[in-house]
Amino acid sequence: MTDPTPSLPLARLLSHTADAIQAVRAGHSLNDALAKCPTEARPGTQALSFHVLRWLGSAQAARVWLAPKAPPPPVDALVLSALALLWPGGDAPYPAHTLVDQAVTAARQRHKASAPFINAVLRRFLREREAIVEAAKRDAVAAHNHPAWWAKRLRVDWPDQWQALLEANNHRAPMTLRVNARRGTAQSYAQRLLDEGIGAKAFGTHTVVLDTPSPVTCLPGFAEGDVSVQDAAAQVAAALLIADGLPAGARVLDACAAPGGKTAHLLELADLDVLALDSDAGRLIRIDETLARLSLQAKTVCADAAVTGTWWDQRPFDAILLDAPCSASGIVRRHPDVRWLRRPSDISTLAEIQARLLDALWPTLAPGGRMLYCTCSVFKAEGVHQIDAFLQRQTDASVVKLPPSPGHVLPLPDNGYETSVPVLGASPDGFYFALLQKR
Repeated sequence: MTDPTPSLPLARLLSHTADAIQAVRAGHSLNDALAKCPTEARPGTQALSFHVLRWLGSAQAARVWLAPKAPPPPVDALVLSALALLWPGGDAPYPAHTLVDQAVTAARQRHKASAPFINAVLRRFLREREAIVEAAKRDAVAAHNHPAWWAKRLRVDWPDQWQALLEANNHRAPMTLRVNARRGTAQSYAQRLLDEGIGAKAFGTHTVVLDTPSPVTCLPGFAEGDVSVQDAAAQVAAALLIADGLPAGARVLDACAAPGGKTAHLLELADLDVLALDSDAGRLIRIDETLARLSLQAKTVCADAAVTGTWWDQRPFDAILLDAPCSASGIVRRHPDVRWLRRPSDISTLAEIQARLLDALWPTLAPGGRMLYCTCSVFKAEGVHQIDAFLQRQTDASVVKLPPSPGHVLPLPDNGYETSVPVLGASPDGFYFALLQKR
């Protein structure tokens, strides 16, 4: 990992990072915390915050070892940030002596009285690092850098893969693109990138993975709608829903549509009459912006998809895409704060919301129509267990056998989907898919 923003003093970035970590520990999302960060410092703060959140469990254990009594939250957040960045094996972006010096400088600037404490804690950590790291391995949260309940749930759901899943969450996800099917193919766009000096590989028909993440402003044709950023697993949804072919003008509902990637993908693949719903008016704007950039059209409505009486005109849909609200346990590589924000009770609460949406939307589907249920989760309560229960409640529903939906997709290289679903060879996020048909 290289210096994320070399033009800004590290002490300043550490201060902003500590603010972000303090916000996450208080229950706020990292995105909200970064929105309050000065624009010029945001990229560097995000890079450091991602690193800290991936090693936060280890850092917390080390701080308890070094200072059993927790300092005030702002000081604690700065200490934890520095410890996470000093943790061996974490590919820290700066030399240890630089991190200690700049952390102390940050303390002097904002928490002057705490500077000697921070200096002592960090220097002691460097002296005793080997013993502290060894001790941390005996603490479940520190060893896996996930809450204990999260690791336990994965162990129950995936007894053979749970440790690999926890490890995978602490690595950066690739930057994956979806080539606009109306504008080109994966192979042609990958070559276009190579011509621009950007390394990339093509997967399937329209999926491209960059060798190194790049700002979208550097991607040829992005502003013109030639390509979008979308994970390989997320790209399966639209293609799977319309795999058997839908007539031109078929009515399709995208029930929880923001930020609009799957809505746009549907329209790139076929001429459809799409209604895109989202309950958040602010997020709905992002759908409109996405569609405008791609020169696509859909009707967008701000509404709770489960309350059909407020938005449905009683005309049945030929197909429904339900990308339901979930724990986001499959996209922790991209959102490392999720593991620290979720609580065990959230999973049952989210499962109830998912069931409510499934039951509410099923009557709006035409006989013979198909609904794709998906979540970016690896927890079975939000995947296979949810659909098993739905099939018990809805006797006119069945899982489509052809094309087969991949079920649970894990963010691991050994899913075995390279031949059946080519794009899933592109290091996908964790997802669940179930393609249902109304008899």
